[in-house]
Amino acid sequence: MTTNLITPVILCGGGGTRLWPLSRKSLPKQFLPLVSSGTMLQETLRRVSGEIFGAPILVCNEEHRFLVAQQAQAIGIVPAAIILEPVGRNTAAAVAVAARQAIEVDAEALIMVLPSDHVVTLPDALRAAVAHAAPYARDGRLVTFGIEPVRPETGYGYIEAGESLGEGVRTIRRFHEKPAQDVAEGYLAAGNFSWNSGMFLFRAATVLDEINAHAPAVGEGVAAAFAARTHDLDFIRLPKDLFAALPDVSIDVAVMEKTPVGAVVPANLGWSDVGTWDALWSIADKDEAGTATVGDVLAEQTSNCYLRSDGPLLAAIGVEDLVVVCARDAVLVASRHHAQLVKTVVGRLNALQRSEGENGVLTYRPWGNYRSIDMGDRFQVKRIVVEPGQKLSLQMHHHRAEHWIVVSGTAEVTCDDKVFILNENQSTYIPLGATHRLANPGKIPLHLIEVQSGAYLGEDDIVRFADEFGRT
Repeated sequence: MTTNLITPVILCGGGGTRLWPLSRKSLPKQFLPLVSSGTMLQETLRRVSGEIFGAPILVCNEEHRFLVAQQAQAIGIVPAAIILEPVGRNTAAAVAVAARQAIEVDAEALIMVLPSDHVVTLPDALRAAVAHAAPYARDGRLVTFGIEPVRPETGYGYIEAGESLGEGVRTIRRFHEKPAQDVAEGYLAAGNFSWNSGMFLFRAATVLDEINAHAPAVGEGVAAAFAARTHDLDFIRLPKDLFAALPDVSIDVAVMEKTPVGAVVPANLGWSDVGTWDALWSIADKDEAGTATVGDVLAEQTSNCYLRSDGPLLAAIGVEDLVVVCARDAVLVASRHHAQLVKTVVGRLNALQRSEGENGVLTYRPWGNYRSIDMGDRFQVKRIVVEPGQKLSLQMHHHRAEHWIVVSGTAEVTCDDKVFILNENQSTYIPLGATHRLANPGKIPLHLIEVQSGAYLGEDDIVRFADEFGRT
């Protein structure tokens, strides 16, 4: 079946370590509401839905599969496919896999590749640029969208445009890495340079041909991995051994820097990759002193700061050019001009095997989420939220007992051979070694406090007997 609709391909990988402590490996920035009430993934999905776009293909880390599905479902978007990467192998492999999936449905499929963690404040301009570029892509061009620079930015790569192919479309002369300040100033003055947005439009068949021509190890490896794919619930799984053997290379390096059929469409999209806290400050709403505040924040005599709290009250007095971000378990204080060094701090935390480097206090599961409230010797307290109609696995623990207290909603409890209902303000005890399950049969989220006690409280002390989500 052939359709004129463009298939969005949303790349949902990436760790977002430069936005620590909010963004972490377990919950990277694309799944956070950093610039609006929706998450960055949801905002990306919204701007490529309807009109000229068809159902999207999402490519994500296996660890985040349920989070991706839930966030799409929450805004009423049904993906054409969710493809799971068993390991990260950069964007060339992700694009090749998505292209093969698109061709399964439409041999002439046109795909629009977008990162899930960028900001576009002018979505109508993006749609207009895509519609303008579509005929060139259908004719065999690999089109990328360059962002018209507004300053000599040293944190972005650049695209140097060549000859005109038509109004607003030019060949690509060369890609340039992040430049020094004086070089960036020269690019801005030259007038034929644009920022590399990482967004592409091309026929799926054409990009596969170019991958096979310029990066055959990627093309052949993806073909083998895709042929061996399996389906698991709503997800497409790729074999880990075959996918892990692929080259770790971006689509820019593997293809776009080498192809003779590349093209660039310069555009003003209100774009930012939100790669650092300073970048987030630059696009945030600010007071007359240039300070942006998010959350429970009080600021007195501060200027040009980004102040954010997702936990306790943050009060700042007489400071300037700072980034202060309070999570529930960690606080970042940095010069706004050195915000790019946050990634170094995360590396140190990981080297010290500190859990704060990768995990926050809020953990998402396919049935809902839980938040660690308190922890000490032989005890842990969690707040658990189970979404309507969802249930945890039927399980047991070797080393801990649990007390459950319902705060709101309705809980269906299985404990060995008993099944019973708990309502608000009721509680129960799950003995060590008991086979148990928690479910929400109601129509509103179930909120529950769990107190664990025992010799070992790790998440790996779970023996699952039955699970709705295919976990072992």
